[in-house]
Amino acid sequence: MKVLVTGGSGMVGNAIKRNIDDDIYLFLSSKDCDLSNLEDTDKLFKNFSPDFVIHLAACVGGLFKNMNNKVEMLEKNLLINFNVIKCCHKYKIKKCISCLSTCIFPDKTKYPINENMLHNGPPHTSNDAYAYSKRLLEIHSRAYRENFNNNFVCVIPTNIYGRNDNYSLTDGHVIPALIHRCYLAKRDGLNFIVKGSGKPLRQFIYSDDLAKLILKVLYCDYEIENIILSVPPRDEVSIKDIATMIARNFDYEKKLVFDQTYSDGQYKKTADNSLLMDLFMFNFTNIEDGLKDTVNWFIENYQNKNIRL
Repeated sequence: MKVLVTGGSGMVGNAIKRNIDDDIYLFLSSKDCDLSNLEDTDKLFKNFSPDFVIHLAACVGGLFKNMNNKVEMLEKNLLINFNVIKCCHKYKIKKCISCLSTCIFPDKTKYPINENMLHNGPPHTSNDAYAYSKRLLEIHSRAYRENFNNNFVCVIPTNIYGRNDNYSLTDGHVIPALIHRCYLAKRDGLNFIVKGSGKPLRQFIYSDDLAKLILKVLYCDYEIENIILSVPPRDEVSIKDIATMIARNFDYEKKLVFDQTYSDGQYKKTADNSLLMDLFMFNFTNIEDGLKDTVNWFIENYQNKNIRL
């Protein structure tokens, strides 16, 4: 059995590599194929002839990339998603799993959010371009299920963190950016400055946990359309708590400062993982243990210049 993983060189792709069985996997990076080009995407599917697809490829970034690069976030993701889904249908893929995000849910909603609430209102303005591109991926997948009975599934993870992330100070997500910033602050003897008040709440899922859950969805026989992959709502933590844990791993808590001149973004996105827990028994990695592993990995690989910045 052959499995194609788009976005295979990223954080989740690398986590899947660490957890796969003996099937044949092709982990695709942007250097291997321009998925925004339909001709190139079609040629890839024709040559590799996959049985299954795990579609992770996306133009992604943290809060400030979403706010400042809306055209790129919308157009690039629309092209990538359209081409992958189109080719999955054309080449009769047995199952395609596409990765969404809880950040694309409505801004004004009841909590916790569940799989049926995805289109119940506009997303937060800070990431609306990215959110609508991902919502269209869900609509596209559903249309193929309804018209052609394609087994196209959408998984919806909460905030992901772990090894092999993008640790850019400007475009990275909150945890990798904070790890990088704390490392530099301690190295240079400066304050560890966190943008915003630290009050927003998030559910964070460790990348290896997410990889294991995606593989469970891939190989299971259950009929699944959309499923939230998340730690329980009780494990929601504040950005302040995350920054404090990161600073503790660097032994640099006394230099932690919150700069409230920056936007906090959406206050909370609490997700309900009831469907997940009904289908699969799973024990999640504790956030403190996951952060310790991630910080240690960052330090080792930053010094060896084997890291995305």
